[in-house]
Amino acid sequence: MKRLQWILVIALLPVAASLQAQANAIEKYFSQYVEDDRFSVVYISSRLLNMMKDADIEDFDDEESKVIMEIAKDLKGLRILSTDVTPDKFYKEAKEKINTSEYEVWMTVRDKDGDNVEFLVKENKEKKIEELLMLISGDEFMLLSFVGNIDLDKVSKLADEIEKDK
Repeated sequence: MKRLQWILVIALLPVAASLQAQANAIEKYFSQYVEDDRFSVVYISSRLLNMMKDADIEDFDDEESKVIMEIAKDLKGLRILSTDVTPDKFYKEAKEKINTSEYEVWMTVRDKDGDNVEFLVKENKEKKIEELLMLISGDEFMLLSFVGNIDLDKVSKLADEIEKDK
């Protein structure tokens, strides 16, 4: 029995390592440029997002804000990295360093001017998005990483509320 347990542990180590490596790839890429003056950086920690969980959604006046708060309560982290200095170079570098094959391509937009926008998602077993990764190049390079349990029903509800306001 102990031998079988050790075999299972050894067999599962590469899976755990690859999951950790992917999370570290985005974090490593992000941290590589955090102090670089060419970049604008936004990082919202899970601790700050957890403080939002304590906010009373009913205190907000409009439905759109309430839905945004519902979505925010499920987030665990947010990273945004952007620059307008050699955006194509940074886009290509991000594509090389981050293993995007672990994501499902949700949407890709490329136009004749060479602008690229990629929405990549990872879903969990409950069919909720656990990470939304956006890579954008054109006039600027932008990497956005939203981590948490993003409920597609809530995102759809937000889109409906935004549409009502138009």
